[in-house]
Amino acid sequence: MMLLVDAGNTRIKWALVDEGAALGAWRAAGAGLHAEFDRIALEWAARGCTRALVSNVAGPALAERIAAALPAGMEVEWFASTPTRAGLRNGYREPSRLGSDRFAAAIGARALAPGQDLIVATCGTATTVDAVRADGCFVGGMILPGLALMASALARNTAQLPLVAAGTAPAPLFGDNTDDAIAAGCLSAQAGAIERAVAGHGAQVCIVSGGAAPYIVPNLKVPYLAVDNIVLVGLHAAATWKGEENRC
Repeated sequence: MMLLVDAGNTRIKWALVDEGAALGAWRAAGAGLHAEFDRIALEWAARGCTRALVSNVAGPALAERIAAALPAGMEVEWFASTPTRAGLRNGYREPSRLGSDRFAAAIGARALAPGQDLIVATCGTATTVDAVRADGCFVGGMILPGLALMASALARNTAQLPLVAAGTAPAPLFGDNTDDAIAAGCLSAQAGAIERAVAGHGAQVCIVSGGAAPYIVPNLKVPYLAVDNIVLVGLHAAATWKGEENRC
């Protein structure tokens, strides 16, 4: 059995996968904030895992805690962006500087929808919107503040605007009060970036994932596929890939 870990800027997601399991078919899974790490580590402990694949974008301190929580003797790979992996060619100018979570998400999106021009949007602390060509080349993408970060930045940097919990309720396109106007603006910015990426790339499939995705997707005017934990899906695909690497 294999342990997959996606350590993001705010939350840690994990899944336990049996050998030969279909993508997304977890034996068990969970998530929590960094402050809940001890509970998270207990949930994956003593499960009989023989290997782990870990994507960590939250820095070395969390990496040390994860490493210490893994059983001694376990085979551990710290997933990183490389020029090619699992049939995906990394088109970043400096491939190693692409966030491991974005690389994994792109691998997962391609595994779910091979041979198509794709946009994959992950909506968390930051929102990333990335493009993958039908021939399996990662083109590049956009990074913008996530939904909650946008709202908090407005409250922090303006004298008169309140802090709005963006996403707690559907917002109209044009708010007739300040709270709704902020929520409408933040949601429109998120949806607009995804829609612009889909149009510019001519994407056949748009995959949306992340904790803020349920609040953003109702505002999209393009077809989309909502996928939970696309980074974990990509880690699973990378760990089980048996084909040739892409040299496009």
